[in-house]
Amino acid sequence: MALDGKSRPHTTPEQKGAVMCKFLNLLDFVDKDLEALKKSFSKLELAVTYDFIRKAGQKYFVSNKKTGSFSQAIEFCSQQDLELALPKNEKENNALTHFFDEMDKMVWVNVNNKKAEGNFETDMKKRGLNFTKWGGGQPDTSVGETGCTMLSENGVWRVSSECSLNAYIICQI
Repeated sequence: MALDGKSRPHTTPEQKGAVMCKFLNLLDFVDKDLEALKKSFSKLELAVTYDFIRKAGQKYFVSNKKTGSFSQAIEFCSQQDLELALPKNEKENNALTHFFDEMDKMVWVNVNNKKAEGNFETDMKKRGLNFTKWGGGQPDTSVGETGCTMLSENGVWRVSSECSLNAYIICQI
């Protein structure tokens, strides 16, 4: 007999185990949701410290609107514990082009700059590129051993042998 005076059917150990299993699965689901929320909040908290912020899907592109060489761009993003921007789809590529408020501006893109290490088909960590938006005649493999990839204001990518050029530095979170 239950405390309310009503008779309840007896719960078997198997039923109790099944309920406990469902409860633990629910706790695991809530824990994963909480971790995802914490991660999103951390991203947002970091993003608001920059002058330029664009969200595209689950990614934020951030910049202090500074320019530098390709190696300075890689170094700056690494020092922030971030990676140089690399669009993974058209939406992200378009988000990066919103950075431009003047003509003839370029942004460094996280494509491997060593021709021998992937012929401009991998990022700096040698992961294959799932999306590219090369302009006509690009990637220009005649640049020699090293070439750095830039995104132009019209949204196309091009390889330049002049990795010391000043282009905008945009990192991704």
